Amino acid sequence: MKTAFIYSDDFAKYNYGPAHPLKPFRLKLTYELIRAYGLLALPDVCIVEAKPSTEEDLLLYHTRDYLDVLKAVNSGLEIPGEERYGLGVGDNPVFAGVFAWSRLVTGASLQAAALVDSGEVSIAFNISGGLHHALASRASGFCYINDPVIVIADLLKKGRRIAYIDIDAHHGDGVQEAFYHTDQVLTISLHESGQYLFPGTGFTAETGAGPGEGYAVNIPLPPSSDDELFVYAFNEVVPQLIERFRPDIVVGQLGVDTFRTDPLAHLNFTTNGFCDVIRKMKELSPRLVALGGGGYEITNVARAWTLAWAVMNNVELPDEIPEAVLAQYPLEGFRNRRLRDEAYQEEGAVKEQMRDEVVRIVARIREMSFR
Repeated sequence: MKTAFIYSDDFAKYNYGPAHPLKPFRLKLTYELIRAYGLLALPDVCIVEAKPSTEEDLLLYHTRDYLDVLKAVNSGLEIPGEERYGLGVGDNPVFAGVFAWSRLVTGASLQAAALVDSGEVSIAFNISGGLHHALASRASGFCYINDPVIVIADLLKKGRRIAYIDIDAHHGDGVQEAFYHTDQVLTISLHESGQYLFPGTGFTAETGAGPGEGYAVNIPLPPSSDDELFVYAFNEVVPQLIERFRPDIVVGQLGVDTFRTDPLAHLNFTTNGFCDVIRKMKELSPRLVALGGGGYEITNVARAWTLAWAVMNNVELPDEIPEAVLAQYPLEGFRNRRLRDEAYQEEGAVKEQMRDEVVRIVARIREMSFR
């Protein structure tokens, strides 16, 4: 089994601004931790330098007028009318290189997909990808170009059948919308309920339309859900759907804003439940294109995606974070100098209430999807 890790030091040169929660530096930190553990020197691992996508690639999903505006603000200077495209306000600031950043991320995801589709590798991981909120003509939720949609659209052109599994705290709304009317893509999203969290979508009743009816599956979890509920919901729904759909390739979005200490969501997952789900996703996938996603406590990102890459390569890592990383990044604050989180479970009446709700959600999904 060969695997590919898609990376560029240029990922970290872009900056959404000092107050913005998305820090591209987290990608550099992740790379350094993975490298310190020796996970890039394994015999069956290849490291691939990320290259930008073409504009033609971006037109697989995005509109020409939107791309023209995104190019126009690449200098970092705002232009009149940009707000109509979701730019320059709140979540989606205009910054120097915003179009170049988006092309580089998308290009890396397309490289990962091409390597997997060709059979050169069975798994490829682009930690910069997974920007799942962008819409065809609008930036949304820190995302300017929707690289998962472009990857899936490119694979569809080649006749592939694709399952998309998204475990980010935020619903993968852009991906769902793009493929809501087709039966060639199965989209599955586990996320914190849209009743409490952006983008306010991803309810169980959203199941697809027309030929796509039944091919969108949403598992909205209540706030404070822990590893036990996360793993239960995944195992009760996802394996059966994948078995029935029989995809050629799985595209996985591995956001880690689900973790207890993430500042932008309200879930209580840890590396323990996360790794259980990554192992299962790997087992279910005939071939896997893995993308990053959310994660706004940067040491969580580095630790979780290092563990995910270890799982993808069948390696068990020691728990002590290498001294080289601790010395190089002392201000990043790796808690307790450990790779893994301690186990955590909610207890008492709140847990029972959440468990009842998740059981009801799973039963409803099984009723709708497993007929």
